[in-house]
Amino acid sequence: MRPEDLQVNLRPRSSWEAMELGAALLRRHAGAVWRPWLLATLAAFALANAAAWRLGQPWLAGLLLWWLKPAFERIVLYVLSRAVFGRAPGTGEALRAQWRFGAGMLPAYLTWRRLGPARSLLMPVDLLEGNARAKRRARRAVLGGPAYAQASVLTLVCANFELALLLGCVAAVYLFVPAEHLSGALHASWDVLRAGPPTWVGVAANAAAWVAAMAIGPFYVAAGFGLYLNRRSQSEAWDVELAFRRLRERLLARAAPLLLALAAGLPLLAPAPAAAQQAPAPGAAPAGEDGKQAPAAAVPGDAGNATLPAVFGQSLQDDARFRAAAARAYEDPLIGGRRTLVEWRPKVPSAQKGRDLPAWLEAAARRAARVAEWGLWLLLAVLLLVIALTAPRWLPWFRGGVRRPRRAAAPDPDSQALALPQTLPDDIAATVRRLWRQGRQRPALALLYRASVEAMAARVRATLPPGATEAHCLRVSRQLQDEAACTLFSRTVRVWQYAAYAGRLPDEAGFEALLAQSQAQWGWAS
Repeated sequence: MRPEDLQVNLRPRSSWEAMELGAALLRRHAGAVWRPWLLATLAAFALANAAAWRLGQPWLAGLLLWWLKPAFERIVLYVLSRAVFGRAPGTGEALRAQWRFGAGMLPAYLTWRRLGPARSLLMPVDLLEGNARAKRRARRAVLGGPAYAQASVLTLVCANFELALLLGCVAAVYLFVPAEHLSGALHASWDVLRAGPPTWVGVAANAAAWVAAMAIGPFYVAAGFGLYLNRRSQSEAWDVELAFRRLRERLLARAAPLLLALAAGLPLLAPAPAAAQQAPAPGAAPAGEDGKQAPAAAVPGDAGNATLPAVFGQSLQDDARFRAAAARAYEDPLIGGRRTLVEWRPKVPSAQKGRDLPAWLEAAARRAARVAEWGLWLLLAVLLLVIALTAPRWLPWFRGGVRRPRRAAAPDPDSQALALPQTLPDDIAATVRRLWRQGRQRPALALLYRASVEAMAARVRATLPPGATEAHCLRVSRQLQDEAACTLFSRTVRVWQYAAYAGRLPDEAGFEALLAQSQAQWGWAS
């Protein structure tokens, strides 16, 4: 990877700006990304749903396609990693490269790393750098650590967007239902789901999930790739390196003519060799009478320091200005890298603390602490025991049901089949009373109800069909001219229904009152 070939502007960015950089890169190369992405995922969708249709389990296809998302995300990563250097691969090249691109790391991303929250950031580290196992772990810590939280938020946001699109596709179906039929359509859909949806409904749901994943997946990978580029630029100072390279190129371009002119003018400016040999060196002593050079006079200080005032205007020992400039440079947050660390420390270290309490009081405190500890454990055990014993009362709430308190069970009247005579007896009231006193309350009330029905039908001169229900008999009883007879018949029907369907029998007084009123109203002979 050569930073000078990057087609993006490298500068210090926050993690959120880096995600937007990845999205912009995806929009610029949308065709090169979505063509292989759609072809690969559409083929996998067709094969998975065809197999699931044959098995009759369409949910298996949806689960399989969701689990294989990291394998498809390699396509987007491959295209963007080449396009950022100015060479976007074609559709065929991108699909053929998947057989070898990151194949060694694919099992890991389909097993224990499948549910990793920072997959969009860490997958480029593993697939693009191809380091050894130990070095890859270090690179994941260096590049992924500072941006791990932002990558996790990215995963959560994209998952919610996919869910919103999926629900939107389902809700779009009901937009075509007229408003007056919407309630019935919703009830019918709920009934179909409860009874077990057909296979085509599962395939349609898989199609909606595929549409949502196809729309959001490339943006998820592109945003993670932008995070990866930003982290590499920060850790390896790509922006500084590129700035120095551009400065070097600019200086070379401008200094080349000047260097050529100096090279051409040096022979003209150089002194003659004889004059150079005869001229004494600066600071050298004049030659003596015998032609030998006198020793040089001592120069205070170092010879190198003698040139510093001429170059810098100050001595090497006077470095106050240099230190001030360095201090101002380190005040820059991009260079200094200072941070504030806050930690709690005791005012008095434990080694300096004196013993304020006597030994017997410390021993008593330790015993009290031990008793309190065992008391808390005992309290926890009692609490768990209470929870276990009361589980039948509160456990139905967690299962979605409500456990209603039991009512006192009413005595079972008679659950056997009723054997009533074909014709009514001559003394109806005496027969009903005898059955009641024998403990056969339900047959007694059944005979009372049957006799009341026939008496009511005879009074209104109506013919009831065989198997007429209580509701039908009540509608016929509205033809009675006597209001008291109509009220009495309704009461008889209600008492019979309570006894027959709810097992609720009237008391002795209520039964006697009802039997006496019926005998008087319908004129049963005693």
